[in-house]
Amino acid sequence: MILGLMKDSTLVSRGSDTLRTVADSVRAAASQAGDASNGSWIIGHVADSHTLEFAPFGEIHLPHIGPVNILGLPVDLSITKHVVMLWMAGILLLIAMRIAARSYKKSLIPGKFASVVEILVLFVRDDIVLPSMGEKGKKFLPYFLTLFFFILFSNLFGLLPYASTPTGNINVTAALAIIAFFVIQIAGIMRYGLLGYFKGLVPSGMPTFVLPIMAIVEILGLFTKPFALCVRLFANMIAGHIVIFSLIGLIFIFGTVLIAPISVGFALFIEVLELLIATIQAYIFTILTALFVGMAIHQDH
Repeated sequence: MILGLMKDSTLVSRGSDTLRTVADSVRAAASQAGDASNGSWIIGHVADSHTLEFAPFGEIHLPHIGPVNILGLPVDLSITKHVVMLWMAGILLLIAMRIAARSYKKSLIPGKFASVVEILVLFVRDDIVLPSMGEKGKKFLPYFLTLFFFILFSNLFGLLPYASTPTGNINVTAALAIIAFFVIQIAGIMRYGLLGYFKGLVPSGMPTFVLPIMAIVEILGLFTKPFALCVRLFANMIAGHIVIFSLIGLIFIFGTVLIAPISVGFALFIEVLELLIATIQAYIFTILTALFVGMAIHQDH
């Protein structure tokens, strides 16, 4: 009898442990569902980090470098995920251009890959730079070719497994916009001189009382143009990834696999659109920069 009671008590304790485990599992699942519903996991996937994730194989923790004091401002020079992606996009770009260049050395008739590169180069020259800047734009052609191909490779790189889009980082697009800002100003100063360039920002023949307002507007315009370039590229590249993750997140929000075919189908459709958007955004950033440089060197127009 005593042994029977001991067995019963053991079964009860095991049963209570099982119930406790089930309750903890349900609580954890509810917590994960709450995280899925508030979208915090989406930000975690698109934001920069100090870890390269290769689920389910593991992850690589990138080294931290202490802040460096530059002009009294602490600057964090740590290597992050987006920095690694920039390096890899740049390396792939150099390899691709090297392969295309070797194709011309072997034969006057380029291969298929070199032909595609040649089409893009001629497109940037004949449809972007020359119409926007005229013959004076040829000296800036290396910059615009580098700009177009680097943005294109960076945009497309984020579509690879385990990769991310570096142009979905506002710091990257801001750096590209700052470079464009200096190219615009240098082009105008080279054309008209320092005083002549800033004097030409205000159209001639304006009434005297309007000149102070126009001067302020034109000076602000020097900074709003690169700001628009920065935000446009950043917003368009990060938006597509957020939409894809949101569609996948519907499976967890509704808590059923019945929604999976719809979510996955629309996510694949958006993924295909991302290929087109990546190319279009590289084109838009390049042509807007070319237009702004053309405005700087052709102030009379």
